[in-house]
Amino acid sequence: MDELTINLKNNEVPYYEQIYDYIKSQIQAGKIKYKEKLPSTRKLAAYLCLSRSTINMAYEQLLSEGYIESRPNKGYFVCNVEDLFRLDIQNKSFYELKEEIGAKYKYDFSLSRIDLENFPYDKWRKISKNILSDDRKELFQTGSSMGEFSLRETICNYLYRARGVNCNPDQIIIGAGNEYLLILLGQIIGKGKCIAMENPTYTQAYNTFNSMGYKVKPVPMDKNGIRIDKLKESLAQLVYVMPSHQFPLGIVMPITRRMELLNWANDGENRYIIEDDYDSEFRYKGKPIPALQGFDTDSKVIYMGTFSKSIAPAIRISYMVLPDKLLEKYKKAFSFYYSTVSRIDQQILNTFINEGHYERHLNKMRSIYKNKHDILIDEFKSFDSKVEVSGENAGLHILINVDRLNISVKKIIDKLMKKGVKVYNVNDYLISPVEEEKNTFLIGYAANSENDIIEGIRIIKNTLFG
Repeated sequence: MDELTINLKNNEVPYYEQIYDYIKSQIQAGKIKYKEKLPSTRKLAAYLCLSRSTINMAYEQLLSEGYIESRPNKGYFVCNVEDLFRLDIQNKSFYELKEEIGAKYKYDFSLSRIDLENFPYDKWRKISKNILSDDRKELFQTGSSMGEFSLRETICNYLYRARGVNCNPDQIIIGAGNEYLLILLGQIIGKGKCIAMENPTYTQAYNTFNSMGYKVKPVPMDKNGIRIDKLKESLAQLVYVMPSHQFPLGIVMPITRRMELLNWANDGENRYIIEDDYDSEFRYKGKPIPALQGFDTDSKVIYMGTFSKSIAPAIRISYMVLPDKLLEKYKKAFSFYYSTVSRIDQQILNTFINEGHYERHLNKMRSIYKNKHDILIDEFKSFDSKVEVSGENAGLHILINVDRLNISVKKIIDKLMKKGVKVYNVNDYLISPVEEEKNTFLIGYAANSENDIIEGIRIIKNTLFG
């Protein structure tokens, strides 16, 4: 067999998934029979006018699930699937599965998803293969509770160059996601503390603090970020902030407010600022805003970051930079915890960064996201002055205020949902009621194609003004 006639569709389902779905369904239906040879990746790529990497990804998925086998110097052959255990969901495409799981909207402007179409799969796969081919038995041991020193050193160097963070590798703890690190931090700082949070805020962090029994004080915001006067009234010992790009309001905290925040921390012996450097890598206008931690001269800032937005959510590698005083408490009482991130994954990431792939990937994604961001902003320019756009020029979402339309944001969202468009209510991120809720919805664009952005905004415009 040298050819496969596959009707590829130009939609949001990647080509490799469409090829995978087609071949799998043909094997299951008996149309591509046991022991039959599939086209080589080179021939199929040429026939479908696609890259070989796309065909490789489809074949590798089929290999991993046992539908085909690879014979050295001979090619790919269909396996005997009569006795292969299959769930009903295996007869459905990736797109159909996403529909059933919860992605029920044709145009979902999700705030959490990112663009994975441009992930450097080949580089990641090659690094993974090289690391595992060396028979490095030590990588299967538990390792340091703080994470691999080599990766901590790499992160330390990156943070200094890219974010202006002043630290050394011994201050960094690597963990599987920010939630784990917040739980660990909660044990370090001890019970009975009061934590202030911006309102609205990142609700995952709020839920984490709340589940640990901490008293959380919501603090209102103004155009410059968290209000320091209200923070002082809260009598909190810690405050959780996102100064580089606040979620969900998109506010970039100016230097004057940052200094006021640091002064608040310095006025109390046991006060600390938890700085979540939320999607700080993506800024499209002006110079990057340095991290708050870089201005801290009194060891009052606990800095947190993650690779979930810049690489992929499933990698689950986050990091926390502890001030010296809290680091001592960690080492005395909590260093017995094993690291929650595989040493193999840490080595893969470390190599990925040190070989320059991370920097190239970031630069590529900045360009891609900027293009999507600019298309989104241009589309909303046609709305004239009837809606107000804010939170642009940084991050991966924007805010749309509809005060001038005399219709509630909830009604707008309900109407759009019926038309297959999902946007998000900013008020869903409030952790405490406010006197007047914002008539604003949020639009994320990272995972959407350019065509889907244009078409989705067209539906939004017709819904608002049609």
